[in-house]
Amino acid sequence: MRRFRAQHPGPTPTVPQPRAGAAPGVPAQQGTSGAAGGRLNLLLSFGGWRPDSWADNIECLLRPHGVEALRARTARQAEQAIRSRPIHIAVVDLGLPMDAPCAGHHGHDEAGCRVLDLLRRLEAPPPTVIVRSTRAARDAARDFNAALRFDAFAVVDRASADVELMLKVLQRCMERFYQGRWPDQRVNP
Repeated sequence: MRRFRAQHPGPTPTVPQPRAGAAPGVPAQQGTSGAAGGRLNLLLSFGGWRPDSWADNIECLLRPHGVEALRARTARQAEQAIRSRPIHIAVVDLGLPMDAPCAGHHGHDEAGCRVLDLLRRLEAPPPTVIVRSTRAARDAARDFNAALRFDAFAVVDRASADVELMLKVLQRCMERFYQGRWPDQRVNP
């Protein structure tokens, strides 16, 4: 009978573990902030969108590919997302409220421009897609001026936004800003 000598293996390689709720086979990746994230962090802000919108569907489509959608229904939630993770692409709804509306309070101030300003002040501002509601000519001009001022990559009307259009816009954004490759996780706000 042959005897086997015990071998001392080298350092044990660390295997990335999946994020909680992540699709099977999508490992967690670490940015320099130490927070788990996908290969691409997408700020997905939306104000007043109906349930089961393109925003809900696009998140499900992109998650298996390593895209983590950081969803925000208010400007405060968007600010928390921006401060907690590197943002590689941002979708900002100009109609985003500052805070969640209180009971009995139906109106809200639009705070999308505040989110755009916060993104613009980052060390490495991400490419930004602006979603705006269809409005009167004067308001539309104001929205386009905001888009120019904040150097937006694209402006999409909320009424015409659907999954197919937004996927095309995000794909063009990846090609232009990241040459079709996943961005470097070391980019920090």
